[in-house]
Amino acid sequence: MGIYLSSPKTEKFSEDGENDRLRYGLSSMQGWRATMEDAHAAYPDLDDSTSFFGVFDGHGGKVVAKFCAKFLHQQVLKNEAYAAGDIGTSVQKAFFRMDEMMKGQRGWRELAVLGDKINKFTGMIEGLIWSPRSGDSNDQPNDWAFEEGPHSDFAGPTSGSTACVAIIRNNHLIVANAGDSRCVISRKGQAYNLSRDHKPDLEAEKERILKAGGFIHAGRVNGSLNLARAIGDMEFKQNKFLSAEKQIVTANPDINSVELCDDDDFVVLACDGIWDCMSSQQLVDFIHEQLHSESKISAVCERVLDRCLAPSTAGGEGCDNMTMIIVQFKKPIQSTSSTSSQQSLESKSDDSSPLPEESESK
Repeated sequence: MGIYLSSPKTEKFSEDGENDRLRYGLSSMQGWRATMEDAHAAYPDLDDSTSFFGVFDGHGGKVVAKFCAKFLHQQVLKNEAYAAGDIGTSVQKAFFRMDEMMKGQRGWRELAVLGDKINKFTGMIEGLIWSPRSGDSNDQPNDWAFEEGPHSDFAGPTSGSTACVAIIRNNHLIVANAGDSRCVISRKGQAYNLSRDHKPDLEAEKERILKAGGFIHAGRVNGSLNLARAIGDMEFKQNKFLSAEKQIVTANPDINSVELCDDDDFVVLACDGIWDCMSSQQLVDFIHEQLHSESKISAVCERVLDRCLAPSTAGGEGCDNMTMIIVQFKKPIQSTSSTSSQQSLESKSDDSSPLPEESESK
């Protein structure tokens, strides 16, 4: 059976919501995998004018994905750049902050809780037996890394997660991505990629990996990880002479900003379990077709998951965990010019298309 079950788990977690600016639906399914390692976050009202959506695809375990789903949006809000209106910088700092927070005693304890790490002798979750703040889940930046305990020297998890986040404030969409989960926008029915899959064989990724002392074998970092960017995976981030951006694997996200206009239909975020089976345009076409007959957006997501699910594990594609979020814009979107916005997405996007011209990549 290996990493696959004898039959897929097709039960789905689905959710719908809306506010005066948008409506969304999401769904996730374990599928053929032995465990569910995806997580997601959906906060249509992060604050008065901002919405936050994210998908997180764990590897080597579920805890880093769940950690990001729990804490990443909080860190975006708490960064001083956010208050100044610089969402791009705040979300970039939040990605790096995830790695910092997962170190030390406090990080170990939070991961133990999220991973349901049970002590077989006591029947209790490890790390909660003695901890003075076992019930405190709020981030306290000044003491997070300094909590005393037997795991104070914990270097962080060896497992990791992708992170693809879409933040919508008024008529601006900011996308942050590390890994191979993907964000795509539908503009007049055309699909445009707003993120780039960070694979080790991309030239910029390969250069950083080699400079940091790593290598690529069979398309994998050090013959192990098939991603060049991820949160967690601390074994690839141990060079004390390099900044976080320059490690073998980095949590540094690409940040892209797009001005929304009335031509924009929806944004879809999904883990690679979806993109392995459908191209960006194929998915956008399918969603449009389904939205004509289905008003519940989560039901459209569920149909995508069912369509992508493989009939057997023989081929590999369609056997992964699957998670996706559709965010549909309510009309009209207040924008200065539909024409100027269109110029930023000038070429139809497929899996190898360029990113929008107006995007800012960090």
